Amino acid sequence: MMLMKLILVLETLLVVLWMVESLALKQELSRGSFPKGFVFGTASSSYQYEGAVEEDGRGKTIWDKFAHSFGKVIDFSNADVAVDHYHMFHDDIELMEDLGMDAFRFSIAWSRIFPNGGGEVNQAGIDHYNKVINALLAKGIQPYVTLYHWDLPQTLEDRYNGWLDRQIIEDFANYAETCFKEFGDRVKHWITFNEPHSFAIQGYDVGLHAPGRCSTLLHLLCTAGNSASEPYIVAHNVLLSHATVSDIYRRKYQRTQQGSIGIAFNVMWFEPMTESSEDKDATQRAQDFQFGWFMDPLFFGDYPTSMRTRVGERLPKFSEAEGALVKGSLDFVGVNHYTTYYAKHNSTNLARALLNDALADTGAITLPFKGWKAIGDKAFSIWLYIVPQGIRSLMNYIKDKYGNPLVIITENGMDDFNNPFISTEHALKDKKRIKYHSDYLSKLADSIREDGCNVQGYFVWSLLDNWEWTSGHTSRFGLYFVDYKDRLKRYPKSSAIWFKNLLRTG
Repeated sequence: MMLMKLILVLETLLVVLWMVESLALKQELSRGSFPKGFVFGTASSSYQYEGAVEEDGRGKTIWDKFAHSFGKVIDFSNADVAVDHYHMFHDDIELMEDLGMDAFRFSIAWSRIFPNGGGEVNQAGIDHYNKVINALLAKGIQPYVTLYHWDLPQTLEDRYNGWLDRQIIEDFANYAETCFKEFGDRVKHWITFNEPHSFAIQGYDVGLHAPGRCSTLLHLLCTAGNSASEPYIVAHNVLLSHATVSDIYRRKYQRTQQGSIGIAFNVMWFEPMTESSEDKDATQRAQDFQFGWFMDPLFFGDYPTSMRTRVGERLPKFSEAEGALVKGSLDFVGVNHYTTYYAKHNSTNLARALLNDALADTGAITLPFKGWKAIGDKAFSIWLYIVPQGIRSLMNYIKDKYGNPLVIITENGMDDFNNPFISTEHALKDKKRIKYHSDYLSKLADSIREDGCNVQGYFVWSLLDNWEWTSGHTSRFGLYFVDYKDRLKRYPKSSAIWFKNLLRTG
């Protein structure tokens, strides 16, 4: 018995020593490295966090159906329970308060407000989010609310194919305005969409996300779709939906509620594979087809020229009135940034001939390797390589191309493998995550102080380990370890302690 106690004491001492060593990474970085009023927060989404999928009148979503379809999620899991944030949000908010976070980004589940996408409001859903918002504010934590984080009510998909039909604009506007009415007196930061590029491509080009539509070589995975046209239709309807909602908010609510409205975009940075003009042009096209696809209409009133040229009639057109509505409809630019890739010109056009899809339309090949050498150290996710300079380059690109708009980093982070063969104590020692955030935050601070980029916030993905879409529970992004085998208990990783120290200094 005494031997076991001694072993436990020694293990605890080793963990503490390791954490002290990890904290030393932070010496040059503090809250004071950023402008006064700079917001630090953590990010989440309803489907990945809440669970409680059949409680209090919540309707089914496209991700409920997709996650329960055989072979769609790598570990055959689903988010029926997720991390049970629906019931444990008070505990999670206490974790945020202990960290010293200023804000929490979360999404409202459309199907909790309107179980059928429209019609009668579900009061239980309104009541739940009122409790969450009030609990955050009671702890001095500002709510940043995302209206759509991929969980479309299944009834709208069944009724008219969701984002493929312009009917979605009216239904989304009705849902959004209901949220403004119910929560806007306390919510001052609205994000209409999370990563429209991601769900347009993953859901309607390659079919790897809900609703799982495609017609490429992967068509055997999909039951319907047209990868050459549907991603563009979806993106167009998203832009019109955002602009419609932004117009409603500005005309009817913004003056009295004193809030702001934006979108959270997924944005890789791209570096040319070589210094050739072909690769440099391909690098710009890769960015046009990712970020410019949405930013150019929002800032200039139309899609990038490279998209018009290469996509042709498959790319929808804005009427004069629509272009005017879309242009300028953002108060801030949300950026979900994780990684950087190389880009090179696709000289063969083989991908375009074989795939006939939106990805091939770019005429660019994007890779995290130059020859056999990786662009940076790798996290667990197959796509996530660690290149801190990319965030500084991206901030300068936004400043130079779009006139230095207000930017909020709405997501940044890295994941570890959910290794079932290591102890919880070992899993808490996430030195690599500390270095990731330290290096990315240092480059972000440089972009603000030295380059004059207008960045005013940084949200970590994520507060907790959570259900990661098609990766299921194999991936852990959290500052807090969630024990999926023991009642979803939360344990602080070394990175949580690092952030707590960071936010209390300077």
